[in-house]
Amino acid sequence: MKKIYVLIGCLLSVLLLSSCGSKNPNIESEEDSENGENTELTLWTFPIGNWGNPTSVGSMLADFHKEYPDIHISVEYLSYDTGDEKINQAALDGNMPDLILEGPERLVASWGENEWMVDLADLWESDKAGEVYDNIRKACQHRNGDYYVFPICMSAHCMAINYDLFKEADALQYIDEETHTWTTEDFIKAVQALNDYGTAREQNINAGIIYCKNQSGDQGTRALVNNLYGGSFTDAEHTSYTVDSEENRKALQLLYDLDGITFEPSFTSADAIDMFCKKETAMCFCWNVSMEVQQTINHPDLDFEVFPMAFPTSEDTPKLQGGIWGFGIFDTGSEERISAAKTFIRYMTENDVPYTRAVRATSYWPVRDMDNIYENDMLMTEYSIFTPYMGDYYQITPEWSKARTAWWQLLTKIGDGSDVSESVKNFPSPE
Repeated sequence: MKKIYVLIGCLLSVLLLSSCGSKNPNIESEEDSENGENTELTLWTFPIGNWGNPTSVGSMLADFHKEYPDIHISVEYLSYDTGDEKINQAALDGNMPDLILEGPERLVASWGENEWMVDLADLWESDKAGEVYDNIRKACQHRNGDYYVFPICMSAHCMAINYDLFKEADALQYIDEETHTWTTEDFIKAVQALNDYGTAREQNINAGIIYCKNQSGDQGTRALVNNLYGGSFTDAEHTSYTVDSEENRKALQLLYDLDGITFEPSFTSADAIDMFCKKETAMCFCWNVSMEVQQTINHPDLDFEVFPMAFPTSEDTPKLQGGIWGFGIFDTGSEERISAAKTFIRYMTENDVPYTRAVRATSYWPVRDMDNIYENDMLMTEYSIFTPYMGDYYQITPEWSKARTAWWQLLTKIGDGSDVSESVKNFPSPE
């Protein structure tokens, strides 16, 4: 049975969170500027859960403004389609925002690499900062020693299967329903079972799609390939790329040869997700808890049970691609604005009440040990099983933007029939 009751609870939580405050973020400046001088800040945020919702963000900011009436924050909401371009253009124009909410792959490996960011080392000296998990801390630090991110939440991306179809095809025997894991050998058997299932053949249902039109959702295809035979994307020190390895070559060849798995150079991750929700594929390689909530909204006729899974692996445990999100400060040259921006970050991360609210707005998990902030939330409890599987956060390796482009181009070449061993040579700078 589809987890409708769980999702309704999640949607109600979002609505309650959004309605906690009544201030309109567009008129806050009138209320905050009665006397004295304000420090005017701009916050640009990518759509990370409910941080893309003006009502929710406005409510959180209203509480901040009550405590710090001399700091006014206006917000611009970015999309992942155009957000990077807007940031880059703002930097060229000398009109960067003060605060940004995103992850280390942008704040450290891209904008930090460009020397646009403020070092937040002083924020990491607090007691609360000392409780942040070590692997999260390391991901927020540039190799020059500066910290360009102060994190608020984390998640481990996963994949999903159509539980009903797997049951009909007698493929549930190949997954561990308790741990949501499976081996590479069982993944191969499951794909074969789906291919042999008459209804799937009659309705042209693919087992799965390797989407490779652009870099969107590439965390899924990277994790799939790396897990199958224990490969990696970079070295442990995050100094070079290790795509050209025996393990990765073997995994890429397997996916190309496996009947039921197709490479689609014209498909984005969004296309693959849509096909999965329309029951045109049996599994989806780009998934997480927010995705399930959002796709249930996008597809009100979704009538099968979505069962989240770790990627199949030949190792003892899977290593899932992790996501980390937090605040960074652009170096605008104004010490007053930088100081005020740090005050905002401290407020949001050092006080348990606003911090819990900030994390819940993302629909992800805290970056330090806390009591369960999703008590009685069955969907979040289900997906929390994946957080211990979060692998190395390597998205801060030099030339990361170049590597992301090279990855989808590599998948496209292999899908077009190019030799795997030749295609991966000198990644991310193939000959």
